[in-house]
Order: sequence, then C-alpha cells, then structure tokens
Amino acid sequence: MPHAILIAAVAGAMLSPPAAPFAAGPDPMTAPVQAGYYAFQKVVYQNDGGLPDDRTYFAMLLRNVANHLQAVDGRAEIRVVSFGRGVDLFRLARTNPELAGQIDALKAKGVRFLVCRNTLKGMKLRPQDLYHVAPEDVVPSGVAELARLQGQGFVYVNP
Repeated sequence: MPHAILIAAVAGAMLSPPAAPFAAGPDPMTAPVQAGYYAFQKVVYQNDGGLPDDRTYFAMLLRNVANHLQAVDGRAEIRVVSFGRGVDLFRLARTNPELAGQIDALKAKGVRFLVCRNTLKGMKLRPQDLYHVAPEDVVPSGVAELARLQGQGFVYVNP
C-alpha cells in the first residue's frame, strides 16, 4: 500500500501546474535599473586579441566596453591596454569604418586606449601606423601597465 500512496503523490505532482520559480515582481529584463545601482568604477580591460577571429573578438571587446559604460551610466574610468595581437585592432580600424567609429565613440566617452611599446617594436610599427594612437597612448609594457593600473585600484577584466 505505501507504493500506491507514493505513486499517487508523484502523479498528482506531475499533473499540478508548476510553481512559479520566483516571487512576482518587476520583470528583470525590462525593469529600469535603479539610479545609482552601480558606484563609480575604475576598470582596465586587457586586449591581446582573440583567436581564431580577431575581428569578431575586437567587435565583442568594444561592445562590452560600451555596454559597461551604459550600465554604470558613464560613472567609470576605463582603460583598454592592447598588446600582442591586440594591437591589430588599430591596424584594422584604419580601413574598417565600423571599428573606427566604435573606438571614436568610446574615446568621446572618456575611454583611454593604451598600446604596448614592446609590441610596437616587435611588429616594427610606430603610433602613426595605427588608427588614432598618439605618442601619449604608448606605454612601455602592456603587461606591466595592467599591473600598474591594478595597483592604482583599477579592476582587471579579460573579456
């Protein structure tokens, strides 16, 4: 007889409508973000390229930075440190208006793009060979710059 009770209980549970997984409230997908939800942030993004398709990686990286700024309502100090294959972002942007426009839009919102001098030397490039990279955007070492900025309180993000 105990098996019959268990089977009846399981069958009843299967026929009952499922319980709501969350308490009723605003839809998290459409509800506005509460003003001041995020405090001011200092963030450094690493850009060392992304195999197998750097173009897709760069588009994703720039989209993440833009989304980040939007989420915090511009209350952020953001740096993007590029080294290794990441420098190709600025070579591609010379001939890709979409990438160039994304870089320009982020710079207009205060994002600083920094480029590794060691990488430039290794690739036999100069700042003027790249899209909108000024001499003051070149740092001695991309990896050391990541560590320096973290020491200044920047949170490290490797997308």
